[in-house]
Amino acid sequence: MKIDEKNAANYQQGFEVSGDFSSHAPSKFFDDDGRPKRTGTLWTASAHIITAVIGSGVLALAWATAQLGWIAGPTVLFLFSFVTYYCSCLLASCYRTGDPVTGKRNYTYMEAVKSNLGGFKFKICGFIQYFNLTGTTIGYTIAASISMMAIKRASCFHEKGHDHPCGVSGTPYMVLFGAVEILLSQLPNFHEISWLSMVAAVMSFTYSAIGLGLGIAKFAQNGKIKGSLSGISVGEVTQTQKVWRSFQAFGAIAFAYSYSTVLIEIQDTIKAPPTEQKTMKTATLISVITTTIFYMLCGCFGYAAFGDHAPGNLLTGFGFYDPYWLVDIANAAIIIHLVGAYQVFAQPIFGFVEKTTSEYFPESKFITKEICIPIPGYKPFKLNLFRMVWRTMFVCMTTIIAMLMPFFEDVVGILGAIGFWPLTVYFPVEMYIAQNKIPKWSSKWINLQILSGACLVISICAAAGSIAGVIKDLQVYKPFKTIEHL
Repeated sequence: MKIDEKNAANYQQGFEVSGDFSSHAPSKFFDDDGRPKRTGTLWTASAHIITAVIGSGVLALAWATAQLGWIAGPTVLFLFSFVTYYCSCLLASCYRTGDPVTGKRNYTYMEAVKSNLGGFKFKICGFIQYFNLTGTTIGYTIAASISMMAIKRASCFHEKGHDHPCGVSGTPYMVLFGAVEILLSQLPNFHEISWLSMVAAVMSFTYSAIGLGLGIAKFAQNGKIKGSLSGISVGEVTQTQKVWRSFQAFGAIAFAYSYSTVLIEIQDTIKAPPTEQKTMKTATLISVITTTIFYMLCGCFGYAAFGDHAPGNLLTGFGFYDPYWLVDIANAAIIIHLVGAYQVFAQPIFGFVEKTTSEYFPESKFITKEICIPIPGYKPFKLNLFRMVWRTMFVCMTTIIAMLMPFFEDVVGILGAIGFWPLTVYFPVEMYIAQNKIPKWSSKWINLQILSGACLVISICAAAGSIAGVIKDLQVYKPFKTIEHL
């Protein structure tokens, strides 16, 4: 038990413990790997997933539907939800190598790839995963600043009238968001942010419901369903623009469903029995069904309300007129949600860097020493100097990049395109094939490869459309400029 206590203490300090503890018997305080007892449930896992999935990407779904039309739009939304759920179940089965009850745990997405596919693919996966996670935190910083600017402009219009330009810069709001994230980033790991995910999940439902309600009200005010079967018409845009924007819509939808990069890390918080795999699959089903219903409603009612002119951000499409206070509430909910979502996507990066540095410099006091700070009525907070410095630097870096490139729709389209195929489809499919020893050229193997190939084509098209959008934005963009429209 002394060994178990030592390993558990190390883990609580935020560092991974090397070695195989699968032979350790579970006890009242420790799991079978010598780590502190996991306490996550179906509902905490669902909250983490919903926090990761229902991001501000939901607000771009009306725009995405407008590019694709009444037939292709809802169809693509449904297909992405199905692929996300199916591949997430494949990935969840790779949490343990071998037996789903007693097999060796894979604590991160990268460890699962390394256990099942080997070193080379493990390195490629790591690069793509952490690039995508970092890009997502940048995108969330941009999105939070947009909502803060929307609240400021709404207040300005209400006081000075709608003829006033009410220009506003997003830079100070990004700095404010970054300052909050620096504080929250000192929470050591996923186990410490369940409360934050719960709050963020409630906020995501709040602004999604408001956006949906405003879309329904706008639709009722119009008295008719706008839009067409084929989407935005040539004339509103050129034929070339329609193609690129349709591809970009794929990326926006892919981003709206992306959470596979943190699935294994979320699964590692779940207690057993039942098996982590079973709980995670159920949590995935609940979360994907919930988010798909919201996505369908927001995308379709937004398109029905605005037609070809559906905005990139559903909430800003209602202008800054009454009920401006309701739009302000929705934007405030977005900000609170993104505060939590940032942490869900940043924690795997933090854990990886801290694990690697502790393995390379195990004797360094700067990296390993914990300072206990007493908190009245609560357990002491363990402050680690390396964690504080490194995480602060990371948040500052993402904030600066967000200031330099605030193109939310195009950025998330690129991130969705780059991350969707390899992280959501390719690696889960390949790991599942390897772990279950599915024979090459068998019917199941062929079907899985067809799924992977089709998603690769979609990702390439989405990346091309989003890159074209960024190039167009860069032609007219000036850093740190005051913005007079959102």
